Amino acid sequence: MQARVHPVSGPIHGRMRVPGSKSITNRALVCAAMAQGTSELVNASESDDTTLLSNGLNLLGVLARRAGDRLVVEGQGGMLSSPKFPIPIGNAGTTFRFLLSLSGLAKGTTRFSLSPRMAERPLDDLVGALDQLGVRVERDVSGLVVSVHGGGIRGGKTTLRGDRSSQFLSSLLMAAPRADGAVSITVEGTLPSAPYVRMTIDVLRAFGITVAATDDLRTFDVPASQRFRPVVYPVESDASGASYPFGAAAIAGGEMCVEGLHTQSLQGDTAFVRVLERMGCTVRENGGAMAVSRTGELQGIDVDMNGMPDVVPTLAAVALFAGGPTRIRNVAHLRFKESNRLETLAEELRKLGAHIDVHDDGLSIVPKALRGASLSSHDDHRLAMVFGLIGLKIPGVVIDGAECVTKSYPAFWDELGTLAGVTRTG
Repeated sequence: MQARVHPVSGPIHGRMRVPGSKSITNRALVCAAMAQGTSELVNASESDDTTLLSNGLNLLGVLARRAGDRLVVEGQGGMLSSPKFPIPIGNAGTTFRFLLSLSGLAKGTTRFSLSPRMAERPLDDLVGALDQLGVRVERDVSGLVVSVHGGGIRGGKTTLRGDRSSQFLSSLLMAAPRADGAVSITVEGTLPSAPYVRMTIDVLRAFGITVAATDDLRTFDVPASQRFRPVVYPVESDASGASYPFGAAAIAGGEMCVEGLHTQSLQGDTAFVRVLERMGCTVRENGGAMAVSRTGELQGIDVDMNGMPDVVPTLAAVALFAGGPTRIRNVAHLRFKESNRLETLAEELRKLGAHIDVHDDGLSIVPKALRGASLSSHDDHRLAMVFGLIGLKIPGVVIDGAECVTKSYPAFWDELGTLAGVTRTG
């Protein structure tokens, strides 16, 4: 599908309905599956990734079904069985990594079917950590099928290289409470996206699980003989998704509001509003809603985005319209996302005439006059959405592969259409 956004004539004012957090939903979904009894996830994400995770859990013997804005999960207390056919994963990294550790608890061999891009993304660090806990993982010759020989996680000590993805650690932490013994995890190297690990620990706590972590998030101890409890769990609005209306206000001027967000959020991406504040925007919070506005000029900044890598594309889009250069640092792990986000983002923005330099750890963006162009999403939902934001100001921006937004924000083009004209074809 192609999407063409028609530029707005002046500042924008309004609100966008942001879905429930995909990151929180997927963690709560795994915890609910491990509980004995019925849990309900309120305001659950309707993203493709969550649908794939629900399907994978269903195939492992857990019933997860949608009821309006809720996911109802009939947990089996961690008693899982390997399915007869491979679990389809596509390019859903969170889904695959979370299910990989979980399937170590299942009786028999669980197989996963991957997309070519997912097969290229890092996995060895998690495989090595699971091997130390007695779970054997194998790839077939094509690399597109991964098999997990389950039957239980024996517990004990394991080490995990942490510099490529925090999802490996979150995956282990959610499966560890059902291991045969206590689990101790030591993280080697730099851990990116640390707020997501804290999110995992908070969600585990809500389901009755205790994890002891050192302040530097280097060592984690998960006691044995813990049981997940079924709960009714409210899911926050998605802070990564909220970056798009907030970015729209920064780019076009005016004010955009998102309900269901607050500064005490579990999500590290909530801090993106402070980045926009440094660039010249105004942020206000009122009764469970956050709003970002801009009336003056944007300024470029130098910023470490390690804790909120998913909003780097949004920041890059906003930086195109700033009054000076922006340097984004400490996000080398973006090379291992749905696309190589550093390279593909730079490649596509250069088609607009942008001056983008790619560094080992991030990007530099020097504002220039921009022109319209056809941009490829590279099947990366976050790229497609930020290209739509650029179209609010630059005529002639066309996004190829625009349908990939369903991975995290299925209603994005409808919501953007409340601010500007959006033509979709194909």
